[in-house]
Amino acid sequence: MPNAFNKIIEYTESGVPVLYVDNHLLVVIKPACVPVQADESGDPALLDLCKEYIKKKYNKPGNVFLGLVHRLDRPVSGVIVFARTSKAASRLSDQFRKHDTEKSYLALCEGSLKKQATLIDYLERRERNSFVSSKAKGKQAELSYRVVKSEKNVNLVDIDLKTGRHHQIRVQFSSRGNSLLGDFRYGSKIKFPNKSIALHSHTLKIFHPTSKERLTFTAEPPSNWPLR
Repeated sequence: MPNAFNKIIEYTESGVPVLYVDNHLLVVIKPACVPVQADESGDPALLDLCKEYIKKKYNKPGNVFLGLVHRLDRPVSGVIVFARTSKAASRLSDQFRKHDTEKSYLALCEGSLKKQATLIDYLERRERNSFVSSKAKGKQAELSYRVVKSEKNVNLVDIDLKTGRHHQIRVQFSSRGNSLLGDFRYGSKIKFPNKSIALHSHTLKIFHPTSKERLTFTAEPPSNWPLR
C-alpha cells in the first residue's frame, strides 16, 4: 500500500478532514480551537466527533472504541492519529513513548530569528503553563528549526520536534523573544484568527501497528495563515 498520505479523502459530518482510515488507524486534520478531549468548556471534542464518524461510517452499534495516543493543544491545528483497537493503541503509545515517531510543525513567529538552529532547554510545568527552568528542576526539551520565509517581522518556520514536552514549541520560542502569533499566554502581541495560535502539526511519521510499514501523513496549514 502507499506510505505517504497528504490528501483529504473525505470529511466527517462535523466537517473534520480525514486523511486515512483502516481497521487499525484513523488520521484526521484537527481544526484549530477544537479540544482533543472533552473539557470544562463543553465544546464538541475531536475524539467524540471522530467516534461518531466511525460509528456512522461502519454502522457500528453501541460505544465505539477510539484510542487517544497523543495530543495537540486546543488552539493548534494539524495531523493527529487515533487508534481503532486496543492493540493498536498500545503499540502506537509505545512508539510515541520511545520517540519512534517523527513530528514536524509549522509555526509563525514574531521578531528576528537565525536562519536555522537547534534549541535545547529544560522546561518545568506549573499547572497550565510551562517555562524554562534549570537542569535540576526541568525536563530536557529539544527542537531544530529552519526559517522558510520572512515578511514584516513574521517568520514561517519548519520545526523538527525531538522531544514532546508540555507547550514545548511555544515556550522555547517565546523565551527567546519569538512568540508564536496569537499566543498571548506566552507573550505574543499579534492577534491571530479565531483565538487560535500559529502552530500547525504538519507531518507525522509512524509505524503501522500491524504491518509495521512506515507511514507519513502531511497536512498544509489553514488558508488564513498570512505566510504559507
